[in-house]
Amino acid sequence: MFSNLRSLIFKLDPETAHNLAIKSLKFNFVPNIIDENKDDPLFKTKIFNKDIENPIGMAAGFDKNAEVYNSLYKLGFGFVEVGTITPLKQYGNPKPRVFRLVEDEALINRLGFNNLGAKNVADRIRSNKSIGLLGINIGPNKDTDDRLRDYVVCLKTFHELADYITINISSPNTQDLRNFHEHTKLNKLLETIDKEKKILGSKIPIAVKISPDIDDQEINKISEVLLNNNIELIIISNTSDSNRQGLENIQRHQKGGLSGKPIEEKSTKLISKFYKILNGRIKIIGVGGVNSGKSAYEKFLAGANYIQLYTGMVFRGPNVVNMIKKELRELLLKDGVKNFTEIIGKKKDNLNLINLTRSVSHFI
Repeated sequence: MFSNLRSLIFKLDPETAHNLAIKSLKFNFVPNIIDENKDDPLFKTKIFNKDIENPIGMAAGFDKNAEVYNSLYKLGFGFVEVGTITPLKQYGNPKPRVFRLVEDEALINRLGFNNLGAKNVADRIRSNKSIGLLGINIGPNKDTDDRLRDYVVCLKTFHELADYITINISSPNTQDLRNFHEHTKLNKLLETIDKEKKILGSKIPIAVKISPDIDDQEINKISEVLLNNNIELIIISNTSDSNRQGLENIQRHQKGGLSGKPIEEKSTKLISKFYKILNGRIKIIGVGGVNSGKSAYEKFLAGANYIQLYTGMVFRGPNVVNMIKKELRELLLKDGVKNFTEIIGKKKDNLNLINLTRSVSHFI
């Protein structure tokens, strides 16, 4: 059905199309998805000691105001992250602010944390209990005079409503937000969050979402700060404000964060670099260009424990999770594994060696 509707949907302004998608999910206008691989042991895993059916999550940015997370679970997502949510309601940047690069299977957005504010979202979640694992992504208001305080306000608002909270320091659309990647500022932020958790008596797991546009020196420093502050999860990565070379669409130079296929390789390489340093001590969610079994497979090989997508659903439609699972299943069975976690952080050469060893053992 989506393939038939896609040309019509793509005639709409991208933000209008997105709002229509939210309304469709909210009022159950999306047809039921038949999941042939539901409960498949190949995909079962845990996150924060909670069982989930598969490691494919919806990234923050789709369900900004926590309106359709339960509908997204029904589309097959193993977990959903809503937001980014700020303490106070804000409109975001002027329109137009989302651009669809069809030839490149990409989006550029400069939305700027448009959302209805923490209280509104918290009230909605309380009245609509989540049927799956729910992450809440938080950030500061654009005009705040104290960004640390804004993160704390959101933590206090959501720590009893979420399964985990993501500290967003990586959007390119809020001025100077990425300054928090600097290790002293990041350390102060995470120490402030930890202090508030202790005051609240909260055990809520904290994730940090980082930019894809960091260099190798920053990787080492960020890893050190995350480990020192007992962070349990890192999300690699947000959208890119670079990587425009090679794009075909005429709108490729629009200001904002680039997502989709053009940042797939960049994010996968970054995952691999963090994985080598973190060595399993912090779990990784891999984001960027995931829209197929192969792209998911590459993220797992690089070291991701879980994956998220958003732009992939824009181009492949609401059945994207089941498409990915079907394609991924074929790759995993070819590897002879019983669960996808067996390939996490394994280079392809190592996988081939493991498969060879298994084959030899079978005949001995």
